[in-house]
Amino acid sequence: MEIKLKALKFEASEQLAAFVDKKVSRLARFCEDLTNEVEVALEDHLKQGKQAKIQIHIPGEELIIEREADTFENAITEAVDAMKEKLTRVKEKKFEN
Repeated sequence: MEIKLKALKFEASEQLAAFVDKKVSRLARFCEDLTNEVEVALEDHLKQGKQAKIQIHIPGEELIIEREADTFENAITEAVDAMKEKLTRVKEKKFEN
């Protein structure tokens, strides 16, 4: 699984990129239909905090989760947790049919 990191309006450090890679790569365990590409966009809103957006393409669907928090690490963690739940629901729905 390839993780594309897009840092909007700032330069992402290697430490932040490694954190994103570590957290997002765990999503592969929740759905075997993941394509080779997962997009993670990070944006720094001065007044509103930090925003993380995870976009995953699976056959027949495109899943998008956005979360805001006080730090990028917290926003990424919240987005990954929400995406795990979403992937689990999609997988369960597939097996019901």
